Parts: sequence; structure tokens; C-alpha cells
Amino acid sequence: MNWYEERICEEAEYIVEHKATVREAAKALCIGKSTVHKDVTERLKTIHPGLYKSVRDILNTNKAERHLRGGKATRDKYAVLRQCVGDVTAER
Repeated sequence: MNWYEERICEEAEYIVEHKATVREAAKALCIGKSTVHKDVTERLKTIHPGLYKSVRDILNTNKAERHLRGGKATRDKYAVLRQCVGDVTAER
């Protein structure tokens, strides 16, 4: 196995172990998000088909849940803003 096949398997194993998103895996492994995505959705299929299926299942779950994560992030953002505005009005 050459270096890029090892890298691809490492990315895939990280995603499976941590049930991570592509973005989380890229950040943890210091690799570009696009590289991780291409590796685990295209290249992994020919290198390690069994691992590919596991990663594909996790990525499909992440895709199905992403609208929920986005909603939570927005709710958290506005909660912080409301708290900041409340602090400013309390000082007056």
C-alpha cells in the first residue's frame, strides 16, 4: 500500500471511529475538506470496499441530520446575541 492509500484509509477509519463529518475529519487530520471528501467517496471504493460501505453509511446519516445541526447552530448564535444585548441594556 502506498502513502496515499494509507492516507485514505486513515481518513476513513477516523470517520468510522468518531462518526465524524468530512469537515471534522479534515480538521483533525490537517487535510483539505475537498481532499477528504474525494478520498472517501471515490478513491476508497476501489481500495477498501468494506470500509467504503461503513463510511458511506455515516456520511449518509450526517447528510440526513445536517439541517438539524444548522438549526441548532443558528439557535445558539441568536441566544448569545440576546444575552449580549441583555447585558448592554442592564448597564443603562
